[in-house]
Amino acid sequence: MNKNCAIILAAGEGKRMASNKPKVLCEVLFKPMLGWVIDACKNSKINDRCVVAGFKSEQVIDFVGDSAQIVLQNERKGTAHAVKCAKSFLEQHMDGNVFVCCGDSPFLDDETIMTALDIHNESEAAVTVITANIENPYGYGRIVRKDGKMLAIVEEKDAKEDEKNICEINSGAYWFCVKDLLEILDDIKPLNNQNEYYLTDAIKLFISRGKTVSAYLSKNSLIALGANDKLNLFKLNDIYRKVLIEKFMDDGVEFLSLDGIVISPDVVIGRGTQILPGTILRGNTVIGEDCIIGPNSLIEDSVVGDGSVINFTQVYQSKIDHNVKIGPFCHIRPNSTICHSVKIGDFVEVKNSEIGAGTSVSHLTYVGDSDVGKNVNFGCGVVTINYDGVNKHRCKIEDGAFIGCNTNLVAPVVVGKNAYTGAGSTITKDVPSYALGIERGKQCNVGGFSKKKLSGRKLKVKD
Repeated sequence: MNKNCAIILAAGEGKRMASNKPKVLCEVLFKPMLGWVIDACKNSKINDRCVVAGFKSEQVIDFVGDSAQIVLQNERKGTAHAVKCAKSFLEQHMDGNVFVCCGDSPFLDDETIMTALDIHNESEAAVTVITANIENPYGYGRIVRKDGKMLAIVEEKDAKEDEKNICEINSGAYWFCVKDLLEILDDIKPLNNQNEYYLTDAIKLFISRGKTVSAYLSKNSLIALGANDKLNLFKLNDIYRKVLIEKFMDDGVEFLSLDGIVISPDVVIGRGTQILPGTILRGNTVIGEDCIIGPNSLIEDSVVGDGSVINFTQVYQSKIDHNVKIGPFCHIRPNSTICHSVKIGDFVEVKNSEIGAGTSVSHLTYVGDSDVGKNVNFGCGVVTINYDGVNKHRCKIEDGAFIGCNTNLVAPVVVGKNAYTGAGSTITKDVPSYALGIERGKQCNVGGFSKKKLSGRKLKVKD
């Protein structure tokens, strides 16, 4: 497999997409289409990859990073011209095969790619065309066969009536023998109204020169689907949203309703977990077994342990341990760790903090830049004051501490083991273990105050 490589065509603008970014960076289930394709190549053990960029290439280069080499197609003159721009890359793999595909084909899968390669090698073909059967083939190149052998790809505009009824279409993905491809690449001519160089013309050249041409009909009928406008992009999202959810169902994940549920393709969900309406799971999120997620929760690039309940909550780049209950109306901000058996109630925000096992943060509290021990209790309205206007500071709250209602903890400050803070206190100094930290002004009662204030005013009392 190390001899093999991939060229991903990603230079197109996609004018009908009406986007400020290249078409290949438009997202299906929160993941750029180009990302889907690169991952399919990675999963197929194709380690040498080249992306042909063009329109707003700086955006493509930034997204690709070190996952592939980049070559530029400054003038978009067709698919064969794009491959020709990567000629030096091909010459580095003279003894192997090259997988060529479009960067806006998000449903390419590694099983299809690798099975097609096996057929390509077995048949010693110059090219193997990956095909798909679809119900409505209008607009696609048809695969013409005789006795199972591929004879040609006929484009929609050139197809005869009987050929238009063919449902096997060209997916736009191919395996080429690199040597054979380099031999005919310069012979492809722009013999069309668009004056472009089409890669499909390579098939005609191979056949005319007696080279073996094969085709692999993929089991995945979605591989040819792409998007040229926002409506098509919406349809791709809707199609694969349902495909993914059905896969999760097969793995034992429960869905009571699919309303508002969107799950990214890289998400992992354990058996017995229940996903409730309005839930959005993004990025590299991992949900454990027997959890309840939702309703109306968003979790991004985070881990949630077994048996946890996340209700009406947003979680970003954090770790939630097992048997945790969070929500409703909570916000877990990046770099937070919520240890097992923690309870976080309504209207709580946690940021860049660790909350120790068994701790309770019941309601109306902000915990930021803090290290909280085990079995701590937060009363209502507690705030860690972590920013002095210039620098961020951390609070440390040790095991078993009791933080009274409306306590302000002005960082940096330490509340010791099993220490208490009095309700309404602003704590600016460390509280030793087992001590009570209390800071309140002396209460004064002014007698008769309201009588004087309200004199001459007639009060109305409702029954």
